[in-house]
Amino acid sequence: MLNAVFTALRDIPTPPFRAVLLKSIGLTLALLAVLWIGTWALADHFSAALPDGWRTAVEWLVGILLFVGLGFLVAPVTALFAGLYADEVAEVVERTRYPADRPGISQPLMTGLVQALRFTAFVVLVNIAMLPLLFLPGINVPIFLVVNAYLLGREYFEQVAMRFRPPLAARALRSAHSGKVMLGGLTIALLLAVPIANVLTPLYATALMVHIVKLAERQERA
Repeated sequence: MLNAVFTALRDIPTPPFRAVLLKSIGLTLALLAVLWIGTWALADHFSAALPDGWRTAVEWLVGILLFVGLGFLVAPVTALFAGLYADEVAEVVERTRYPADRPGISQPLMTGLVQALRFTAFVVLVNIAMLPLLFLPGINVPIFLVVNAYLLGREYFEQVAMRFRPPLAARALRSAHSGKVMLGGLTIALLLAVPIANVLTPLYATALMVHIVKLAERQERA
């Protein structure tokens, strides 16, 4: 497990990973720019009839909400776009680290998009639901890590495992190796909790789970 973690971390600065990261960040910035411009245009349209003082107050309020809201969206939106390139990342790891093994089969683009949207929305909703835990010092951090470790470990492991086997078989493999998946998910959750660095989460998680899937398959064959 430690070897899988360190190998995944070493892969992140390599050119193929950087290319995926730059594409993901570029798409994220483009989407956030569209949201910023569109929201400002709507706010300007609806506040045009207000007195100058009220209009200025509305503009300040919209600016603050946009700054906070879009700042919150940077990590999940980058994760969403990076998820679209998960197969590309997995292929690089398989080709460079396991050249003698049978390569995985990439999922169709629409299937990957639907899964990325579903998972990103689910993680965001779960973490929003957990916001009240911020007021419970002492247990908030452990609960955040455990819940996200389970969710992230499960999703990324099955995503990689389905490159080699049907969905039901991928879930069965995860259940049989739930301890390793949970430990791997914990390292993903720790990275997710680090501002700015959390945009690397999908790259690291995909690479890590390739190694864990390979480890699980080796143990099954043995």
